[in-house]
Amino acid sequence: MRTDIFARLDREPEPPKIEPPRMSRHRIALFGGTLAFYLAIVIAVLVSSWLVTLDWKVMLFRPYQQWPEIHAFLDYYIVLGQRGPTATMVACWLGWRSWRQHTLRPLLTLGAALLLLNVTVGAVKIGLGRLGPHYATQIGSAELFAGGDIFPSGHTANAVVTWGILAYLATTPRARRYLSAMSAIVSLGVGLTTVYLGTHWLSDVLLGWAAGLLIMLGLPWVEPLITRAEAWIFAQRDNLRGFGRPVPSVPVAAGGPRPALPPQPAGSDTPVQSPALEPAVAGAAGATATRSRAHASHPAHVVRSERTPVTPAGSRRPPHADRTPRGGTSPARPVAGG
Repeated sequence: MRTDIFARLDREPEPPKIEPPRMSRHRIALFGGTLAFYLAIVIAVLVSSWLVTLDWKVMLFRPYQQWPEIHAFLDYYIVLGQRGPTATMVACWLGWRSWRQHTLRPLLTLGAALLLLNVTVGAVKIGLGRLGPHYATQIGSAELFAGGDIFPSGHTANAVVTWGILAYLATTPRARRYLSAMSAIVSLGVGLTTVYLGTHWLSDVLLGWAAGLLIMLGLPWVEPLITRAEAWIFAQRDNLRGFGRPVPSVPVAAGGPRPALPPQPAGSDTPVQSPALEPAVAGAAGATATRSRAHASHPAHVVRSERTPVTPAGSRRPPHADRTPRGGTSPARPVAGG
């Protein structure tokens, strides 16, 4: 029995099947409300409404100058919204879970969520081209279509998705509640930190929260694709493991039933062999050829059945003084008593 520390890391028995979240009516209602909020923010920025005015007021307030004592801490806290470090940390945890639970679903779900995040948020960033507060050119302007990539906030959306995926993959309702609260607090803090540092407008953060929440609410629609991708990966793994292995031949016992042969076509002199017997026939043919080459290397000899029988020249019994050969005259015996 293993007694080292790695014995604790042995694989667990396969857990019961965990049903992924479904698109219930409650989730669909939340998705629709979040989508409406998303579109409302985009329209408010496009028409330079009161939201753009609020963006400028917060920017000119310069929070980083009002509370400089927390600037050093928030410089480190903002890392919780950067995609590289957070995705690496969460991927390590989900990879360990995948190994323990014999499933690729945690890693595939994280990959699907990050892919959706890159496509949706990246497309809106490039399409609207908004400049950040530090690069603004005209006070009161929305700074759209100017070659920027600041709207929506990628840090905020990434924090919602990366930390929210832990709550999405939780196996118990209690863990899901705790992790949902934790991800909400972290993403809220990351968004406000970007406003404090002056790297994003307030509307950027609002749209980033909505973008990340839309991805988390819409993940159940991607679950069938995740299931098919997992099955395909496992099938490819099994094919690679079995590649190059010899096909075992099934021996047939003497006197036992033999596989049925397919019907032989009319007019053909070549017997048709069953596919099940092909490996065995091939092996027998190889062995026969080997024996033929071995016999060919030795001088020819006469088969036992063709040898001339040899008759022994005499009796096979050992000679004895008192025994007389057959057909001979027995010696005279002395008469007792004279």
